[in-house]
Amino acid sequence: MTRHVAVLMGGWSVEREVSLNSGAACARALESVGYRVTRVDVQRDIAEVLARLKPDVAFNALHGRFGEDGTIQGVLEILRIPYSHSGVLASALAIRKDRAKTVVKAAGVPVAYGVNVSRFAAAKQHVLPPPYVLTPRHRKSPAGPGTAARCCWLNPSLRGAN
Repeated sequence: MTRHVAVLMGGWSVEREVSLNSGAACARALESVGYRVTRVDVQRDIAEVLARLKPDVAFNALHGRFGEDGTIQGVLEILRIPYSHSGVLASALAIRKDRAKTVVKAAGVPVAYGVNVSRFAAAKQHVLPPPYVLTPRHRKSPAGPGTAARCCWLNPSLRGAN
């Protein structure tokens, strides 16, 4: 029996295009080794769509909010559909960089120096000595134009580096 995999991609985050590209690549790879694949461009009716499709497993190729923050994982848990990647709690924690750093640091894992600042403070002046990286607090990557910077991360060993 061929397993049916629903590849979840697209969605409505600012990382939609990245998700569509990676989802299509994952779907092709799964098909090339014999899986029956349904490509699902995720919309807000995803629970109904998945209930109708009844896949054996879901491959989560969604990026950003809803895809990596524990939300789609919660939907899949409720529908009792096994899925790829981390679960609800790990996903919800990982999307919040500041909270994830607190947890891993408490477990003894070294973390880079960082400060949380509002996008308004970051727009007015340097919040750390350059170079540093501004990333949004609730996303994994600073994708999309006009990204609102909420978090600054700087490895102290890079201070003064050119």
